[in-house]
This record gives sequence, structure tokens and C-alpha cells, in this order.
Amino acid sequence: MATIPLPGGSGTDGTDAAEVFLRDFHNSRPGRQSVNMKRAPLADGRTGYQVLAAEVAGARRVLDLGCADGALLEVLATAGAQELAGIDLSDEELALARLRPALVGADLRQGRAQELPFADDSFDAVVSHMALMLMHDVDRIAVETARVLAAGGRVAVAVGGGAVEGQAMSLFLALARPYFKAAPPERSMPRLGDRRARSREGLDEVFGPAGFAPVSWDTVVIDMGGAPEQVWDSITEAFYDMVVLDQEQTASLCTEFLAAAPALLETDGRLPCGMRLNIATARLLPTRPGAE
Repeated sequence: MATIPLPGGSGTDGTDAAEVFLRDFHNSRPGRQSVNMKRAPLADGRTGYQVLAAEVAGARRVLDLGCADGALLEVLATAGAQELAGIDLSDEELALARLRPALVGADLRQGRAQELPFADDSFDAVVSHMALMLMHDVDRIAVETARVLAAGGRVAVAVGGGAVEGQAMSLFLALARPYFKAAPPERSMPRLGDRRARSREGLDEVFGPAGFAPVSWDTVVIDMGGAPEQVWDSITEAFYDMVVLDQEQTASLCTEFLAAAPALLETDGRLPCGMRLNIATARLLPTRPGAE
């Protein structure tokens, strides 16, 4: 596992410690999380990207907040979106996105969702997959989202909904939390995101004042199961908190996890590992606050 700098304060360009952490994390391992997501389908075979893209089906102009390596934008392009844009903190993720043939001509920019470099009424839909929940100042993001959306446009976000009880991810969390809590201050991780971005009520609180109708909400389960070693790799790629552990702690946690995993194995030797994914959508009302 690569060593990620753990910032203790704000960046010189005004970004806070969380944004510096996220930028450095993704610059050190671009593309890894989208690979993980693609090999974790739903029961019907779709990926989380495909589920989210379906929420904005028919939108011609789409912006992805926290687009990373462009995996979701590629799905949207395949589904028929004609004008695509993405914004992300990581140069390295964006470099991979620009290599995707489906994204030739897409407007991909490094930047912050709180300060979108796009004109008013530029998009029919705004999406964000497992990214909005990591961002701060989400009230400002909602205002910016409303600004760049055309009236009646949609916002659709996917946020983590927690582990399925009795499966490998819940086992991992039970074992890992003591390790995370014991991390020394110099290796502590900045707090990521606003808790409101992880619940239906919270998102209504964020998006309602910006001019959006009440949020619709659905929960699906993505399947990260497989051989125990494969599941370990998938889970540890999914948790930013792993960066606070040193090599010895990581090895110790891995040993504990693999020792406990056989108790959960299915008859075919597969280790079940489900993670809930919450899909929230809202439509921009025709008359938004401040509009003439």
C-alpha cells in the first residue's frame, strides 16, 4: 500500500485538509476504486455506475462531480449523453479519464464542486458517485449545482449505505475499528464530508433551500464477495481509513480478518460481502430561489 501524506492543515491554495488528503490519495492510486466498483455488481449484473446513470436517462448534457477516472462518464456516454463534463481534485485521475475513447471531447477540469467553472444552465443533469458524501460545504455545492442546471434538471448521487450485517464487510469493520481508533495523532485522517450527505433527510436539508424538489431514495446492494483474499483487497481499497495504519498494523489486521473469515464462508467457499448503495435523486424546480 502506498504511503499517503496526511495533511495537518489547509493547503496554500485555500483547500482544506480533507481536500488535500483526497487529492493526494487519488493521485497516488488513480483508477483503483473504479476497478473495484466494476467487479462488484448488483444481483442483476449492473454496476453502481449503471444504476446511477439510469437515474438521469435521457439527459443530453451531464456533469459529474468528483468524476475521478471517468468511469461513470463513460457509462453515460454509452447510454447516449452527448455533452459530458467532469470535475475532480486529482490530476492523475483526470489523466486517466482523458484516455478513455468515449470521453474524447468531454470537458474535464481540475477543481472544486463548491466553485464550478461552468456557466449557468449548462447541464440537464448533475451526478456524483460516492463523492458528494466526502465533500465539505455541501450547501454551497447544492447552490452551484442548481446554478449550472437548467430548470427541471436532475441531480443524482450515490452514497454509501453501510455494510450488510453478518457478511465480510461488517466483520472487517468490527476488527478494524480498534486499529483506526488507536492511530497516533500524526497519522490521524481528516474528517471527510458532511453527515447530511449520507441520508435522505440530510440531503433534503441541503438541496431543498437551493430550489430542488424533495429527494427520492432507493437502496441497492453491491456484491463484493469472492475468495477471502480477494475480498480483503476489495474492502481495503474501499476504505480511506486504511492509510492511518502502518505496514505491521495492516498485516496484523489482515491476519485477523482471514482467520475469522472461514466462519462466514458459503458452501462453495465464497465469502459473502455486501455493501449498501443509496441512490438519491431530486429535480430542480422551475422557479429557484433568487430567480426572476
